Amino acid sequence: MADNTSGFEGREEVLGQAVALAIRTLKDAMPYQHEMNDALVKMHLNSVQFAKNKGLSKQYVEHDVQTMRPMLERTRETITRTGDRELALTAMFERTACLYQLCLDLQVLPGERRFTFPFSHVLAISRRIGQFDLTDAEVHDIWLKPRLHGYAAVMDVEIDVSDIDADNKVTVRLK
Repeated sequence: MADNTSGFEGREEVLGQAVALAIRTLKDAMPYQHEMNDALVKMHLNSVQFAKNKGLSKQYVEHDVQTMRPMLERTRETITRTGDRELALTAMFERTACLYQLCLDLQVLPGERRFTFPFSHVLAISRRIGQFDLTDAEVHDIWLKPRLHGYAAVMDVEIDVSDIDADNKVTVRLK
């Protein structure tokens, strides 16, 4: 017999609020067309810009890795026990809402995750008005890439994080 449940039984009100928020966000086109991840993108960019301005980019990445350490260490233990290195990518991308909400088009392939670099849209607009002076390459090089490498190191796996390609995509692969 097929399971005809949605998984939202008893949570219909929360689902309705989420759908209403999505509609409100995507409907907001002033001063630019907003995307579902704009608030998260702007919070990251604000912090990355602050760290850059204060010469604290490395320390900011280290702080982020330390904050994630409990989850990363649990994953490392499971990887050690099972030998399943794929769990490292799952932990970094699918088990943390902060990353899968940031990367709206995450593609999951064995040993690989691919996504559109999530900061470009907001950065282009924000640089024009003087809100941020970060470039895509800077955010990739001083924030995204070292952060993901830091996560992988705690889980005792090696990864390759590509540069941003011509399609504005980043690929993360297990080595």
